[in-house]
Amino acid sequence: MRNDWINVPADYGDVLRRAMESLFKTFENSSEGTFIVDADARVVWINKRYAARFGFSDPNDAIGLDCEAVIPNSLMREVVATGKPILLDVLETDREPLVVTRLPLKDDQGVTVGAIGFALFDEMKALTPLFAHYSRVQQELIATRQSLAQARRAKYTFASFVGTSPASLEVKRQARRAALVDSPVLLLGETGTGKELLAHAIHGASTRAAKPLVTVNVAAIPDTLLEVEFFGAAPGAYTGAERKGRVGKFELADGGTLFLDEIGDMPLPLQGKLLRVLQDKEFEPLGSNRIVRADVRIIAATSADLPALVAAGRFRADLFYRLNVLTIHAPPLRERLGDIEALAYAILEELSGEARTGHISQFVLHDDALRLLMSCAWPGNVRELRNTLERALMLSEREHIDARALAPFIDSKPATLPALAAPADASAPSMPYAEAMNDFERRFLTDALRASGGRVADAAQRIGIGRATLYKKIAALGIAV
Repeated sequence: MRNDWINVPADYGDVLRRAMESLFKTFENSSEGTFIVDADARVVWINKRYAARFGFSDPNDAIGLDCEAVIPNSLMREVVATGKPILLDVLETDREPLVVTRLPLKDDQGVTVGAIGFALFDEMKALTPLFAHYSRVQQELIATRQSLAQARRAKYTFASFVGTSPASLEVKRQARRAALVDSPVLLLGETGTGKELLAHAIHGASTRAAKPLVTVNVAAIPDTLLEVEFFGAAPGAYTGAERKGRVGKFELADGGTLFLDEIGDMPLPLQGKLLRVLQDKEFEPLGSNRIVRADVRIIAATSADLPALVAAGRFRADLFYRLNVLTIHAPPLRERLGDIEALAYAILEELSGEARTGHISQFVLHDDALRLLMSCAWPGNVRELRNTLERALMLSEREHIDARALAPFIDSKPATLPALAAPADASAPSMPYAEAMNDFERRFLTDALRASGGRVADAAQRIGIGRATLYKKIAALGIAV
């Protein structure tokens, strides 16, 4: 068969073969690298430039190796397995990222027998806008991840819990002790007493400080969404679910701490699932058969009377005992009135910084203002104190704040002064330090043994010490097992 064209072969198959050879040579010459794999994704051929880029001075040394052993992050195995090309992709390397094209190679019957890949970089000037966009997206992604990581770090330290009263010092001592072990912590106290601040401080002083601190306010989330919030969901698990699924807070907190605020409001059905996760350290996202393991330390807080909720059948007793290993009571403000002055000035300094008025340098409380603050019951605790001072600051035109400026914002009901607010009697006998520490350790270990049903091995694992060490302490402290 001939045609009227001059010097055109009659065998169109030869034209196709020459076109393929020419196309291959063009790509091979203009690309950063080219390589071919067989049906098992093993390297059949790689050009010298590409081999050198990945540490092979002799391309023959790469022949027969798995594609991933030669080019980390390679997706050639996926192309071979699916028979589908990946026409444009970005391959991360230890140097610049590469724009790559991956094509399947098929025999006459359409069976995939290998794949060929081209790394396009230096000679493809038209891809410069793509690289610019990719670099910008990468920078934004890095910034977002850093911002998110910062948001999931502890925002407060023990120094943030202002106060030197006996009640405050005892709380901080217990919290520092809790930071040394990995057991669950239960923070009890009225609203506004600083339970969230203590949770942040405990996490920040623990061995998990470099890992996420994830917070869930149980009371703020509808019951129907709590399970998804905790454990996540598979794609399409429920109507309106995200196409890519949802990652739960337990998975986000892996290796770190999960702070469950207002746990007393948790619905009963979810309490059983939470208990199982705490025991097994694994769970299944909603609508999924995937098992997710999560190493999470739990810090729970509530202003509710948990023992009363247990007695009323509204909170599971087994979950209460699982959480009630290390219990810290955040004292109400009326029990640490000696901290009022330090707290007030710390709050005023923070508020004046936020206001940025530019002309008021420092607020000062008159003695009558301090006496007024110390005479109040403060049912809203530190949060109410802050609200009162903020309102007074907003309406004050002077740096000096007296009782007259505060009175309109304060409940006139006086506080019942606790015994610890009275001046200490220097002649009163006090417990020696060693005896006080032994007493605390005795109560701490007794609570751990009780929570473990008297099993010494379980109690030792729960509080993070060796079993032999616990036996020695039991004998030394005279603890009944």
